[in-house]
Amino acid sequence: MNLDLSGKSALVCGSTQGIGLAAAQELAQMGASITLLARNEEKLKSALATLSSDLVSQNHGFLVADFNHPDKLKSIIENHLAGGVQYNILVNNTGGPAGGPAIDAGLDEFRIAFNQHLVCNQVLAQALVSGMKELGYGRIINVISTSVKIPLNGLGVSNTIRGAVANWSKTLSNELGQFNITVNNVLPGATNTVRLSSIIENKAKKTGNSESSILEGMKNQVPMKRVAEPEEVANAIAFLASPAASYINGINVPVDGGRTGSL
Repeated sequence: MNLDLSGKSALVCGSTQGIGLAAAQELAQMGASITLLARNEEKLKSALATLSSDLVSQNHGFLVADFNHPDKLKSIIENHLAGGVQYNILVNNTGGPAGGPAIDAGLDEFRIAFNQHLVCNQVLAQALVSGMKELGYGRIINVISTSVKIPLNGLGVSNTIRGAVANWSKTLSNELGQFNITVNNVLPGATNTVRLSSIIENKAKKTGNSESSILEGMKNQVPMKRVAEPEEVANAIAFLASPAASYINGINVPVDGGRTGSL
């Protein structure tokens, strides 16, 4: 099986912690040159130091951008690419919206989440696809949520926006497949990240239950009786980025230990 990414380059978003950082580390181990993208420069520098550079061809770096400002992101990525940089791999990943019922969400909550997720994904895809076409190898991988299969209670805005991203991705896969560019979604279940800790903390405040009991309840919903580690989700991302996944296009890949109650 060909998992070699030497000579390939990847732009990985939300890559200072959690799933994004684990994905960047895995892709680097497979030989890719990595550009990290996030809003905190100090955290980016720390993350950069964790990437392996075993090959002479590898050249890692980072870009500072805030997904709350799609226009600024567009300017940053266009200026970056103007120097002749091209990418084979784009990993779209950013933190999810705050929890709460959809009916209680303000209009700004939907607008902000739409910008952070779908609009910024579109900005980056538009910027990178021409280079992927020239290189003859492209992988766009969107980290979304199992809620695109079965909506999760208490995550109204997230359920809505994630579904929009999933259908955007499927549409792109139909349009870009002819250029040897695949577009796929990875759907993490409960994963040991800052995001999960925040969700548990908020549930504890609302229900009065302890954080440990809420975590145990989450684990019990999973056939494997545990939550995922970021590296386990990153493995799916890395496989979809590899030459071995050349004919896998336009699919959702749950990485949830079997929790989702549908195929």
